[in-house]
Amino acid sequence: MNITLATLLIASFFFMRGKVRADLVAVCALLALTLFDILTPTEALAGFSNSVVIMMIGLFVVGAGIFRTGLAKMISSKILQTAGSSENKLFILVMLATASIGAFVSNTGTVAVMMPIIVSMAASANISPRRYLMPLAFASSMGMFTLISTPPNLVIQNALIDAGYEALSFFSFAPIGFTALSVGMIVLFFLSKLLISKNDNSTNKKKGKSLKELAEEYNLSRQSYKVDVESKSPLIGKTLAELKIASHYDVSISKIVRRNGNSRFRKTFIEEVAGPRSIIQKDDALYCHGEREDIERFVSENRLTLEKSDRDFSDFQDSGLAEVFIMPNSRLINRTISEIRFREEYNVNVLGLQRQNEYKMLDIKNTKLHSGDALLIQGTWKDLANLDDRQDDLVLVGQPLKEAAKVTLNQKAPIAALIMVLMVLAMVFEIVPSVIAIMLAAVLMVATGCLRNVEEAYDSINWESVVLIGAMLPMATAFQNTGVDTLISGGLVSKLGNMGPYALLAGIYFCTSLLTMFISNTATAVLFTPIAMKAAIGMGVSPYPFLFAVAVAASMCFASPFSTPPNALVMSAGRYSFMDYVKVGLPLQVIMGIVMILVLPLLFPF
Repeated sequence: MNITLATLLIASFFFMRGKVRADLVAVCALLALTLFDILTPTEALAGFSNSVVIMMIGLFVVGAGIFRTGLAKMISSKILQTAGSSENKLFILVMLATASIGAFVSNTGTVAVMMPIIVSMAASANISPRRYLMPLAFASSMGMFTLISTPPNLVIQNALIDAGYEALSFFSFAPIGFTALSVGMIVLFFLSKLLISKNDNSTNKKKGKSLKELAEEYNLSRQSYKVDVESKSPLIGKTLAELKIASHYDVSISKIVRRNGNSRFRKTFIEEVAGPRSIIQKDDALYCHGEREDIERFVSENRLTLEKSDRDFSDFQDSGLAEVFIMPNSRLINRTISEIRFREEYNVNVLGLQRQNEYKMLDIKNTKLHSGDALLIQGTWKDLANLDDRQDDLVLVGQPLKEAAKVTLNQKAPIAALIMVLMVLAMVFEIVPSVIAIMLAAVLMVATGCLRNVEEAYDSINWESVVLIGAMLPMATAFQNTGVDTLISGGLVSKLGNMGPYALLAGIYFCTSLLTMFISNTATAVLFTPIAMKAAIGMGVSPYPFLFAVAVAASMCFASPFSTPPNALVMSAGRYSFMDYVKVGLPLQVIMGIVMILVLPLLFPF
């Protein structure tokens, strides 16, 4: 027992620190329990063959098909467009649309799809998006209407079946979802107004951020210079790849402007987004970024003429600026811009980085990217628009174009919708087991072309989450083998049991809610599910309200930006501080807990 508790405490410590990947921590904990003979190899590996893990893999693929075909974006944009310019109507529709879509697909994917649409629509209605982005993230967790809404739902379903209790139906969580969404909408309707600062005046009649506003926000002009190429410059005729200006001078070139004659019927200048194959020509104007002394050294050593960039970035014609945000499970995390070869990979230049309201413009190529980082990028409008197809890694939000609100619908979208509907029907009417229905839907997404190929299906799976759950599930077996679940549940019953089942339910709910602020909601559900089960049985009451309390408390974590991927994703986009989550999310989390403790026994009696 001591070894199991020590392993749990050490794993929880590393989960909370967040310095080591959660899946690696879980696997190490699993190996430790196996090496100390607490788990047999068969028990240790049983988690990876568990139906919960298989269903999660299938749901990632199904969700990818829904997102790739544009179906989720079409549905959400159509719903939100009905709000018009009404601030309150837009708020209500944001909550409803997010919760509805999040009931069937990944909440992180839902937020990634809806975030650009909401930013664009808020700008068009002259409303600050700050009021909507945090509720957007919270609503994605509130939409737990179905069995597949969140992994904790699947965890408690698995525990009930293993213990010989009746399995939950597909819509068993629907009353809870309606309750959570109703409470969330009422509370956030008032609290979300605290997110609008005096600087976010909604009377500004501009239709979103202009290029100039984006440049000013990142203070781009302070390190921006215009350099003219003289006729005897040694740069002439060479490509930027050959010159290696960034490594030699710590200067980056974002744009080249070249004279195109003096005809009144065509453009006088041609813009070219600087790339490795760009060739420097006589009389070119190079738009450079770097420290003044580095720029001056670059100019003096290469026979160039320096002038302060007075045109700024507001007169771009063929190219422009945009903001992108790094997704929580992006393959770009913990890699530098140089390692990623950002320019070659995405055909855009990275000009600045914003992290937790701090802006960095220099030496960003050697900075490791974190989840939620905002990057100021520059490229042609076509290349910027193409980033909308790379939402596994980054989300395009700050594109100052009216086209940002437009939605294209892939011809495969109706097929994806049909597959989703058939999967839900098969699960609702129990035509086949849930895991089979989900796997069939995943296979059909690939077979019908909703996903381009099997490789894309594999890429859509969040393997970190899969390994985390597969490695954590045997922890419940270790609890049972060593009596840890009996020890903890017995302590809860002895301390709270005398005060009645409501007190015990409150204890389990708030302990789960507290822990999920520091470690993943799935890991929290896996740890507390056997404890809640034992506590309920020990008190002689139904385990259903207690297990539902674990699932709800693990999913409803709002007081920290780092407790869930959606919370982290909107932090940079909404320019939120940590205290914004505390003053809005913490009251919501407490109120939600109180309501659920009162409502759960009414829905699922003791």
